[in-house]
Amino acid sequence: MQQDLAGRVALVTGAGAGIGRATARALAARGAIVGVNDLKQELVDATVADITASGGQAFAVVQNVASREGIAQAVRQAAEHGSRFDILVNNAAWVRYQSAAEIQADTMDRMLDIGFKAVIWGIQAAAEAMDPERGGAIVNVASTAALKSAPSSMVYSGIKAGVLGITRAAAAELGGRGIRVNAVCPSAVPTEGTQRNRNAERDARRIASTPMGRLGTVEDVASGIAFLASDEARFITAQALVVDGGITFTTL
Repeated sequence: MQQDLAGRVALVTGAGAGIGRATARALAARGAIVGVNDLKQELVDATVADITASGGQAFAVVQNVASREGIAQAVRQAAEHGSRFDILVNNAAWVRYQSAAEIQADTMDRMLDIGFKAVIWGIQAAAEAMDPERGGAIVNVASTAALKSAPSSMVYSGIKAGVLGITRAAAAELGGRGIRVNAVCPSAVPTEGTQRNRNAERDARRIASTPMGRLGTVEDVASGIAFLASDEARFITAQALVVDGGITFTTL
């Protein structure tokens, strides 16, 4: 594995499991010093241990990033740990699927706090922490739900579409400082959090509709994020990388 991120300091929110954990591992494998963020100490410790056991460098950032101060503190902690700050991956999310008639204010507010507002506050904090001469990279985790929706996902789809808008606006504003801002749009991938809702029949239909002939994995998504965070993507900003095996734009 190339060490093109050697010495760079990254923060991955929601890295205790799923896409976040896979992303932290992928960045560390490329040489980054990774701040592993999540709410639960045991999840953070497990990811850090996984990375260090593989020869990578990682440190714990246990913080609730659902508030402006929370994400700002997480970024400060990462920057202070490494004496610099180079990469932010806004991955944390909290998701509930409800029909239009079932949407509750408290549910929507929590989803907005973690999945939408925290992205803005994270970009703000990261831009302040990044060296204007070195620049940096920010990758926001959106979803194919921002591009093609389904029933009971009005709030989720709206939030993820908003993340794409934030990404483009931030890229336009921060490009002059050498800060690139991109997003990834993964399709549904099996994770620890989605395991209880897995349905073999639904998975089979999805596989049959996917040109690549399989479900995606968290590692597939993490590879896309690591690419966007790296110098290989040095002239790429304001983009949404769709990681879905082709299903979004090849099915009705």
